[in-house]
This record gives sequence, C-alpha cells and structure tokens, in this order.
Amino acid sequence: MAELHESEITLKVGLDENRVPEKLSWSAQDGGIDNEEAKAMLLSVWDSKNQESLKIDLWTKDMPVDEMKIFFHQTLVSLSDTFMRATQDEKMTATMKDFCDYFAEKLELKK
Repeated sequence: MAELHESEITLKVGLDENRVPEKLSWSAQDGGIDNEEAKAMLLSVWDSKNQESLKIDLWTKDMPVDEMKIFFHQTLVSLSDTFMRATQDEKMTATMKDFCDYFAEKLELKK
C-alpha cells in the first residue's frame, strides 16, 4: 500500500481583549504559503455523519466594508466554479453565475 502524504494548513487568529479578531494569518507549506496575513476568512467543512455544513467566518476589525463586499463577490464566483466542478450541473451553475452578476451590479462592484 502506498504511503499516505499529509498536508497541513494552519490558521492563526490574534484576538484583542474582547476576543475580537485583530490579526489573521495562514500557512500552507505545500503551497508555499508561510504566515501570510489575511483580513478575512470563510471556512466550511462537511460533517457527513450529521449531514451538515460547519463553518467559521472571521474578519479583522480593520477589514474595510468595501473590501468585504468584493471578498464576498469573489467567494460567490469561486463557489459557482467549485459547484460546477463537483456536480457538472451546468444549468444551476449558470443560475449561480447570474446571481453573482446581479450581486456585483447591486453593490456597484463592476465598473
């Protein structure tokens, strides 16, 4: 049997005295990322046993709202792409992409 390779992704959250995130950083050695700063993160994992998604949504208190809107838009576009790769459901992917365009239009993200 082939030896299993493990890859580790590390997230660090620096909190203020009220436990509000002040600093986020992440490392992924296999990807060449070492203690890279971030202002926001969204993490979802699938709990197959309970058939539910578990998530962590964090952002630093100095994350600008305009950047948060862009972050959400890019995340939605990325989720559409991932949905297509995972399901090959072209019709729903197109619907999701339409929503992403609507989202960007309403937030005036596209110039």
